[in-house]
Amino acid sequence: MVVESLREAYGEELTKIGERDRDVVVLDADLSSSTKTALFGKKFPDRFFNMGVSEQSLVSTSAGLALGGKTAFVSTFAVFLARTYEQIRQAVCYNNINVKFVVTHAGITVGEDGATHQMVEDVGIMSGLPNMKVIVPVDSVETRSVIRFLHEDLKTPSYTRLTREKFPVLNDPGYEFKLGKSVIMRDGSDMTIIANGAMVAFALKAADELKGKGIDARVINMSSLKPIDRDAIIKAARETGRIVTAEEHSIYNGLGSRVSEVTGEEYPVPVRRMGMRDTFGKSGSSWELFDYFHLGVHDIAKISEDTFRGER
Repeated sequence: MVVESLREAYGEELTKIGERDRDVVVLDADLSSSTKTALFGKKFPDRFFNMGVSEQSLVSTSAGLALGGKTAFVSTFAVFLARTYEQIRQAVCYNNINVKFVVTHAGITVGEDGATHQMVEDVGIMSGLPNMKVIVPVDSVETRSVIRFLHEDLKTPSYTRLTREKFPVLNDPGYEFKLGKSVIMRDGSDMTIIANGAMVAFALKAADELKGKGIDARVINMSSLKPIDRDAIIKAARETGRIVTAEEHSIYNGLGSRVSEVTGEEYPVPVRRMGMRDTFGKSGSSWELFDYFHLGVHDIAKISEDTFRGER
């Protein structure tokens, strides 16, 4: 299976957009070699702003540029952007302006940098902001499509969550992201696994394990968290009767919470949430941490089987 970097896909696509649109500006907080915005900065130094270790200024400056008619892409590590909540709320979301936050190094795939840098609460923080759209791409193909969508079709605030590690490429080259819409990666009738980010590849492997046990699992990529695909969730609840959610994020105020809200309001069915359970991360190999926190392929398969059989 081919694996590619989502952040490299971001930097490359951003540079292509910069060639076509001189109103695009990019801001970073002294991490451009890691976020890959350095690719844009090298080609367009007059439209690239390294704000240094001053994230509040990073966000406030991006708001000013957007109010002046520019399309602002803003990047840093997820954990560092979180310290600018007030500026994002007051300067960007309150004014409902054209600022696109694209963060990298989110979740436990930050690995050895440890708990202080493994941001697992960001989706919940950003989802609560009025006017903010929240997206968690599954692979490099979807990342490129998301960046094109943000540039061409969305003129309001957005938060796109990327990671440090490379992910398997699951989408065909011609795939096009649609805000508020999910994708059925594998159909099934017995139960549904709804995931995003790295967890989609895990969910597909878990579905293979379940197939061997006679359980036909549907797998949905829910990359659009806000707005979320309510219709797909309700359809899955009606047709399969059981749902497991899997995310590289806290189970509080993330994908699992959003899915539970929809089913609770529209079509109640058993929902089991898999994610970080009210805890910080730990330093360790990125992929070993999934097993440590019981978020690996076998864990998803086990919880899914238990849910199918009505066990808790």
